Amino acid sequence: MTAVEAVALRRTYDLGRGRGGGQREVVALHALDFRVDEGTVHGLLGPNGAGKTTLCKILATVLLPTSGGVRVFGNDVVSRTRQVRQSVGVVFGGERGLYSRLTARQNLHYWCALYGLPRRALLARTEMLLARVGLSERSDEKVDGFSRGMKQRLHLARGLVGDPRLLLLDEPTTGMDPVAARDFRLLVAELRAEGRTILLTTHDMAEAEAVCDRVTLIDGGRALATEHPRALGALVSRNERIEFDSPTADALPGLPALPGVVAVTTLSPGRYRVETTATEATKAVIGLLLDRGATSLTTTRPGLEEVYLKLIGNRGMEVGR
Repeated sequence: MTAVEAVALRRTYDLGRGRGGGQREVVALHALDFRVDEGTVHGLLGPNGAGKTTLCKILATVLLPTSGGVRVFGNDVVSRTRQVRQSVGVVFGGERGLYSRLTARQNLHYWCALYGLPRRALLARTEMLLARVGLSERSDEKVDGFSRGMKQRLHLARGLVGDPRLLLLDEPTTGMDPVAARDFRLLVAELRAEGRTILLTTHDMAEAEAVCDRVTLIDGGRALATEHPRALGALVSRNERIEFDSPTADALPGLPALPGVVAVTTLSPGRYRVETTATEATKAVIGLLLDRGATSLTTTRPGLEEVYLKLIGNRGMEVGR
């Protein structure tokens, strides 16, 4: 089943009249076609102003589309807003949405009450969520004393209060230390295993490659490409790369002249890379390198970060708004 489907989605912001009297507007989403399959983790990457957060706000029914259609589990975000809201949870990055002078338990009590849970269900769900995100032992401490990772886990608990089928994660690991970010990714993997659908807005290429089933690159309100993170490398280069160690340069002579070899690069003293255009050329290079005593041979393709830079450029691997 399709969890999210946007067709020709357009969203503009009215800036009022300009000096010449004409109406001014900014196009945040421009005829965007977008799809997320149920039960998957889908990454959304792009520079500032790409339209990522605007898309998430429309899915959360905070904004209305200017034109086009958007459905969440088959429900139109305009005509069936209530049904959409019941199926979506939003997890913010940073400090937004937390009441720092309240304890973690008090925060969850408040959010559960907003969902209309009766007292017994409210208490049970609060304790379950605190345990789920590993905050049971710190549940009676005020949030302003929490670390960044703990606050983000509380954000996740908040997003799960309504037991949503779709989670919108807006830069969830920004500012986290590596251990906290790893733990958060493990929680995301557990939620996916439960059958939940997750839309992850991130600028962290390693995070996207680690947790996403598919990734959409978005720029100027348009989707440039949607693929598995590794498959996106084919959009940039079909070259294969062989990286190897050689204590001397004896392994290098003749490599550039081999059929299918397009480049030989020195990465660092004793470490080299050969790029080829075909699998057969790669096999020939590897055979030659082994005969010449090269070690630590690895083959790679372009990573997600390189794809991003090639397709979008250096205009900002930052949080898009």
